[in-house]
Amino acid sequence: MRARYSAHPKGLVDFIVETYHSECGAESFRDDITTMTQHQWQSLEVVDSEVLQQGELGFVTFKAHFIAHGQPQSLHERSRFVKETIDGQLQWRYIDGVFPGHVKAGRNDPCPCGSGRKFKKCCS
Repeated sequence: MRARYSAHPKGLVDFIVETYHSECGAESFRDDITTMTQHQWQSLEVVDSEVLQQGELGFVTFKAHFIAHGQPQSLHERSRFVKETIDGQLQWRYIDGVFPGHVKAGRNDPCPCGSGRKFKKCCS
C-alpha cells in the first residue's frame, strides 16, 4: 500500500499499473491513473490492515490526502489485495476497494468487499 501511494507523487504510472491484479485490466485505465499522479499528494494514513485466508487475501483501510485543482481532498478506501504469482514469485496485487461509509448493506448482510464476514463486523 505504501509503495502504491509513494508512486503517485513520483508519477510512476508503470509501477502503479503493474501492482494491479491481472484480472483488473489496469492498462485500460492508464489515463485515469496518470491523472491521479498529477495531484499534489500530501500524506497517507493507514487506518487498519488484515490478512485472511491463510495469507492469500489482505485488506488495507487508508486515507490518502491530496490537493486537486487547488482544493484539499481525501480518499478513504478499504483496498483488497490478493496474492498472485508473477515471474514465479507470489506477490500482493491490488484488486479493488470499497469506500467505508458509502456502502449500502444491512448490518447482517455479507460484506460487499468479499471478505466473507458480516458487514457489521467488516466495512461498516
